[in-house]
Amino acid sequence: MTTVSEIDFDTDSSYVQYLDKGFVGLVDTMGTDASIVQAARVSYGEGTKGVRNDEALIRYLIRHRHTSPIEMCDVKFHLKMPIFIMRQFVRHRTASLNEYSGRYSVMVDEFYIPDDATLKPQSESNKQGREGTLSPLELEMCRNTITRISRENYKDYISLLGDNPDDNYTFIDRKGLSRELARMVLPLNNYTEVYWKCNLHNFFHLIDLRSDSHAQWEIQELSNAMYNLVKPQFPLACKAFEDYIMYGVNLSSSEVNVVKELIRSVEDSGIDVTDLVEKEIKSPRESKEFLNKF
Repeated sequence: MTTVSEIDFDTDSSYVQYLDKGFVGLVDTMGTDASIVQAARVSYGEGTKGVRNDEALIRYLIRHRHTSPIEMCDVKFHLKMPIFIMRQFVRHRTASLNEYSGRYSVMVDEFYIPDDATLKPQSESNKQGREGTLSPLELEMCRNTITRISRENYKDYISLLGDNPDDNYTFIDRKGLSRELARMVLPLNNYTEVYWKCNLHNFFHLIDLRSDSHAQWEIQELSNAMYNLVKPQFPLACKAFEDYIMYGVNLSSSEVNVVKELIRSVEDSGIDVTDLVEKEIKSPRESKEFLNKF
């Protein structure tokens, strides 16, 4: 398994360190913003003549959820993360991946030990999350317990493999348990490594979910690191993704009615709503679309 010491983060801008012993590396991409435009124009043909430029077309595609041109681009990552984060990450079933195998190889003695800032009690309002603070004494107890269990379980793992010279069974001739069974004693903060690839549309969906403030902090950090590496490669698509998906909101029909009533109230007060919209939304096409919605 690759260690952080093998990567020069200062000179290799395609990699960043993640948590205490992990990393995020963007090792390959396929396509550019121009690839999205190319695919869209062959699809829509004459229908794209009204779009003034490539950026406007990309924004139109993402705004109206025309996903197939976005799928023409791919991103491929080299990742190292704790297993319990990998188990959340792998739920995004639209990616192709190959993970380090504990059946073929010996698992490494590397475990995620959270720092004090991330060790928090269970949230009272969110069954999945954490919030608040622990006392200094409880912080020390939690940190020490995680560290101790990680070390002890790894020693037990090595003993099961028959490779620990410090256990109590050195007097017998041992074959050692198979790697595929011995690994079951390792805790979920053990690190794993994976190559992971998906198209840009599915990547945006992952980022939308995992960079959300309600996601677990450790996977937010992973998602943010991945996105920051991809953004320079697809600047126009990422800007449109941020505007319409990442920082946008979806409204229910009831919420739309509320907005309409607010707009009527503003208009009744003598304020020109069209002027307000056009000052904020610079694109005439986009401002017109907004007004038509409400």
